[in-house]
Amino acid sequence: MLRLQGEMIRGGTSKCWIFDHRDVAATGVDVDALLLAAFNAADPRQIDGVGGASSTTSKAAVVQASTQAAVDVEYAFAQVGIGDERVEWASNCGNCATAVALYAVHHDLVPITSDTTTVRMLNVNTGARLTGTIPTPAGVAPEEGTAVVPGTSARGVPVLLGFLDPAGSTAGRALPTGRTLDELTGPGGPVEASLVDAGAPAALFEAKAFGLDGTESLTAFATAVPALTLLRRQAALAMGLAREGDPVSHAVPKVGIVARPAPYHTTQGILVNQDEYDLAVRMVSMHAPHPAIGLTSAVALATAAATPGTLAHRVARQTADGTLRLGTPAGVVTTQAVPAPDGASPTVLLHRAARRIARAELLVPVLEGRPA
Repeated sequence: MLRLQGEMIRGGTSKCWIFDHRDVAATGVDVDALLLAAFNAADPRQIDGVGGASSTTSKAAVVQASTQAAVDVEYAFAQVGIGDERVEWASNCGNCATAVALYAVHHDLVPITSDTTTVRMLNVNTGARLTGTIPTPAGVAPEEGTAVVPGTSARGVPVLLGFLDPAGSTAGRALPTGRTLDELTGPGGPVEASLVDAGAPAALFEAKAFGLDGTESLTAFATAVPALTLLRRQAALAMGLAREGDPVSHAVPKVGIVARPAPYHTTQGILVNQDEYDLAVRMVSMHAPHPAIGLTSAVALATAAATPGTLAHRVARQTADGTLRLGTPAGVVTTQAVPAPDGASPTVLLHRAARRIARAELLVPVLEGRPA
């Protein structure tokens, strides 16, 4: 039985186990095998492990101090399988980045020199650079706060998360195919798609192509998941993220539907009027509807909505200050695109919240014969 120190932190609407790279390396075990055993990934209920049996709670990040200029912390993000002995390393997670920022200020990975501290982060999976700005009054790392985000009523430490120059972080350019519209073949025939890469690669479709209006409940939206799963594979090939014969990835590209604003009720039963947001969106997370929206998906939506010719731009209400309010099943998530002075793509800002839940020693039953 291996012993591994870890910390569970809620970042936004996700729970993420954070591990120090040195502790992981000290086990002498392949990191995939370590996480699969720790989370009990083989069991769809993850009963004998620390996984939460959902895509938003079966996540991990391996963190270390960086030696690179203008970077404080490097982290590798892992989406751990649920009933599937596989770890996906192909994407980033903004909610887990929120958790990493809070972890960094509590573990002296960044100096606290004022009443706010900004953690400069590098996601090694994708090369994405992010910042997390946290209040540190009197130079003290906070344990609690009053910030809330759509999708949970729990309060946490406010974190202003910034995605720096997010366009093309995976595929090399914001429009990987060079087009604002592509045509893919779904179960019912050709479907228009906008394939974008900002924050994360994403394949976006109009809701009406699936007989939906974009404000559906999670249960109603689930009827489109099989078709979107098939289209995700085609989008991955078109974007150069996979080749024929490669294993199917359920993490990238992100995939979802967009539509014009219309009144709807959140999963908590709260009415959201059409003038309270700018773009209706429903996203898939791994094999199921996302209960809110992944932050990397939100960045992709912000970029697509600002790009004339895309499906998101076609249906989104345009604003003058770069703000885009996304109508998600959990409520309205607001993004803001801030122009970069050096010609880079705009920085996308989101207000998030994080809370440390536990510091623990995990007892991991890793099988012998699985060396690092």
